[in-house]
Amino acid sequence: MSQKKTVGLLLLVAVANCSFSQNLPVDKKATTQTIHLYQNLKRLSGKGFLFGHQDDLAYGVGWKYIPEKSDIKDVTGDYPAIYGWELGRIELDHPMNLDSVPFDAMKKFIGEGYARGGIITISWHLNNPLTGKTAWDPAPGTVASILPGGEKHDLYKTWLDRIAAFILSLKGKNGELIPVIFRPFHELNGNWFWWGGKNCTSEEIKKLYRFTETYLRDEKNVHNLLYAFNTDRFASKQIYLERYPGDEWVDIIGFDIYQGNNILRNEDFMKEFDRTLTDLEEIATEKNKIPALTEFGFVGLPDSLWWTKVFLKTLQPHHIAYVLGWRNAGYTTPGHADFYVPYKGQASAKDFVDFYNADNTIFQKDIAKEKIYE
Repeated sequence: MSQKKTVGLLLLVAVANCSFSQNLPVDKKATTQTIHLYQNLKRLSGKGFLFGHQDDLAYGVGWKYIPEKSDIKDVTGDYPAIYGWELGRIELDHPMNLDSVPFDAMKKFIGEGYARGGIITISWHLNNPLTGKTAWDPAPGTVASILPGGEKHDLYKTWLDRIAAFILSLKGKNGELIPVIFRPFHELNGNWFWWGGKNCTSEEIKKLYRFTETYLRDEKNVHNLLYAFNTDRFASKQIYLERYPGDEWVDIIGFDIYQGNNILRNEDFMKEFDRTLTDLEEIATEKNKIPALTEFGFVGLPDSLWWTKVFLKTLQPHHIAYVLGWRNAGYTTPGHADFYVPYKGQASAKDFVDFYNADNTIFQKDIAKEKIYE
């Protein structure tokens, strides 16, 4: 073979290898099902967006732990495509999480969602390891205390051991590990959590993200995770990336946004939502990552046409993989609504059916046809 042909062949192989590696998750030992989930999330973001709901199978407005029940199913006749769950308190070896969902029940619900072809995503509002208080105790110095060499580093590793044990216990009917989208240290640009904002430096949270992933992957042999990095609302691409740990540590990038407080008006929300989605998509393209709306909501859903006239209308020109509506805790105190998707009879339920029937919304029946783990 001529030298010219040899060089040409080597270039083709190099390009092919590069293309192949760009379509794999950051964990090079990821399970087959996890790789397929990653690849199909990328593919589906061009067809529409998957709709998810936090704690969907566990409880809703006016009910708890009724088999096969779901507020979304009651309204649409279908389940969400993505099921969100929370591991806060597992680090303390408690039997239930901070929202009072027993971990044994959660494991069962995760298995049910996966068996339907749905996707699992898990967040972790871990307690403050330095003070012993909740995740919302923003004590400075906490992140530094659990990094290698810190006074609480060994404690943090025991917490990760419990996370690993739970993740590795999630198995399908054939004994395969269930893939999970794991998003630790979410909303890390805000000041309300001990891992966020002014409570630590950008370099400290980057080191913590990298250590957490390295420990789970290399020490505990957890290979059924996709890693999601997400902020709260952000003002620019530069600000978004200030605490980004690096391309080799992240599969999915996202942000959380809620309508209310200082963006109560629909027009204001839509303007900020659209701008932030645009920035996220540009970052995802530049870094070859999967873009997602990792949390959203409008508490109490007072606008009966919000789903089609505000939320869907803003999302229409964008291409993101999924959106996750926050949980339906119901009325936590008399007159205080704490729900983010409609329940049967709620003011926006009819509009949500129109949202469900839109061409680019993907729920459980749609995702099951895609066979995303194959």
